[in-house]
Amino acid sequence: MDTPVRCRCGQLEGQLSFTERAGRAVCYCRDCQAFARFLGSPERILNDLAGTDIVATSPRFLRIVRGKQELRCMSLSERGLLRWYTACCCTPIGNTPRDPKLSYVGLVHSCLAGSPTELDATFGPANVAINTASASGTVNTTPWPAFRAVLKILRNVGSSRLSGRYRDNPFFMPGTAQPLVTPQVLTATERQLLRGNV
Repeated sequence: MDTPVRCRCGQLEGQLSFTERAGRAVCYCRDCQAFARFLGSPERILNDLAGTDIVATSPRFLRIVRGKQELRCMSLSERGLLRWYTACCCTPIGNTPRDPKLSYVGLVHSCLAGSPTELDATFGPANVAINTASASGTVNTTPWPAFRAVLKILRNVGSSRLSGRYRDNPFFMPGTAQPLVTPQVLTATERQLLRGNV
């Protein structure tokens, strides 16, 4: 069953298929926290301990049916992940590697339609915690669930690479490694401010 993907104001809409192939985790890294602050609404994105609920899947399972022109992209550094959001309402969409051959997207929960109960029913509960050292409180590590989640991601990446389906990526120009829009790369000072290091 497909899961609707949409921004907060509804100008961007899409569908995520093969939800059984997706994994789910809460990431507490400083970069995800900085992204939430960059968008100006960390309270909408981060949980009480500064974690971001992410659904990890293959970009080929995501189809954007309306509003692709609203996509924007930023990166915390020249080599950092590409972090996608909408220009219309600053809704975070997801994070992708710079190389589309690494066929992965971590969709941020706030772009997935449905109540918390519905998301749990579709993707399973968010019981995998990663990068817990950067949480704003104590978060138990989950090494075995995290290991299983990584295996699921590697399965998606491997099958997309072998089949050539990594080229089906809504965040890149068709058949190329060129992002759909030019990423805004932050300066070291901007990055430090968003991380709270200054």
